[in-house]
Amino acid sequence: MSKLTTVGLTKAFSGLVAVNDVSFNMEEGEILGIIGPNGAGKTTFIHLVSGILMPTSGTITFKGQDITYAPAHQRSRMGIARTYQLIHPLENLKVIENVMVGAVFSKDMSLKAARLESERICAELELEGLERDTTQLSILEIKKMEIARALANEPEVLFLDEVMAGLNSDETKHLIATIQRIARERKLAVGVVEHVMGVIRELTQRVIVLEAGELIAEGPYGEVSKNPRVIEAYLGGAA
Repeated sequence: MSKLTTVGLTKAFSGLVAVNDVSFNMEEGEILGIIGPNGAGKTTFIHLVSGILMPTSGTITFKGQDITYAPAHQRSRMGIARTYQLIHPLENLKVIENVMVGAVFSKDMSLKAARLESERICAELELEGLERDTTQLSILEIKKMEIARALANEPEVLFLDEVMAGLNSDETKHLIATIQRIARERKLAVGVVEHVMGVIRELTQRVIVLEAGELIAEGPYGEVSKNPRVIEAYLGGAA
């Protein structure tokens, strides 16, 4: 059974259709790339499946249960987590406390239990210096902290929205390997929104392509990158 499925998912804003009749599924342990030009509806799509926005029409199913109109906090507790394109650390809290927020508010853990779990997750991500202020972190460390906070929800589905942005080549390779490892070890279904096609090629097993809110192609990157419509709409010479 698929972890997450959408059928005919649509979102319109006063006549502007941002996501148009999108049907897809995510499987356990799969890393799925979500690509397309700016304004294609990628982030709106993640907003819909995570509960930030409610659809105009269509259905969303998680582990066989209809969650189409379930609120975001309920989906989080069920096992759907995400990071955000614009990261805003809780600057008055230490690194470990930022991660603990996910465990405390999504899983109702005690502070002691949340700290132990958060320390374990940070070790898993090789994130050190947990008593530091967030202003002392590198960009890579901030990205890891954001992923750690999402993992503190104990998700089964995790969406990463442009998590590689701002990283250099070595940091990108390191984070690719880290995401692949946690997806494999935790049997996570991971959805990755990314504009760097080298990352999509190295990181994902399957790709969906959105254009003007519509799903125009789906399959392994090697196949999708040769699709004439995808090349015209997005890839150009980047394949």
